Amino acid sequence: MMEPLPTPNDADLLLVERTLAGDQRAYGLLVLKYQRRIQRLVGRMVRDVDLVEDIAQETFIRAYRALHQFRGDAQFYTWLYRIAVNTAKKFLMELKRNPTMSESFLISAEEDETSGPKYEPITEETPESELAAKEIAGVVNDAMDALPEELRQAVTLREIEGLSYEEIALAMDCPIGTVRSRIFRAREAISARVKPLLEKQTGKRW
Repeated sequence: MMEPLPTPNDADLLLVERTLAGDQRAYGLLVLKYQRRIQRLVGRMVRDVDLVEDIAQETFIRAYRALHQFRGDAQFYTWLYRIAVNTAKKFLMELKRNPTMSESFLISAEEDETSGPKYEPITEETPESELAAKEIAGVVNDAMDALPEELRQAVTLREIEGLSYEEIALAMDCPIGTVRSRIFRAREAISARVKPLLEKQTGKRW
């Protein structure tokens, strides 16, 4: 009988254990695995694009120092995201800046493989439909940009990063009911901005 394949969390936990045992290369694999996702998350919290890499790097440094505290109760990336969110907040407080979506994300939203399609009603790739899709993506991003920080974080972790409600609750350190409420409110706010555009382009009321 074949042994079951290890889950991603099992693999991460093994890398954590190897790191704690002195294998620095194991932590390098964790950084390599999650670096892009952490940068993408941070990029949705800060406007200064130059800060994204610094905050991501600081996140991995903090995670390394706190690695002995990771018990494997949650997914490793949920634990890591929580550190990233707290690190970004610390940077922003020190710089007295307001959290907002990064400009680089607004520009490259249509290139992000995990964003946009949920809100695009156009399927035919014509110049008109491409323009419409970009217009809708812009409205969605503007709507997310206008959300309060906690709502934006919650809907980003859910819709962009694909975390479960339980994982978001752990990452944001709040009850799952609060997570559901924040995501609902964020979706309602985004929908209110997108509906008029959809009606204009399709001639239908949504």
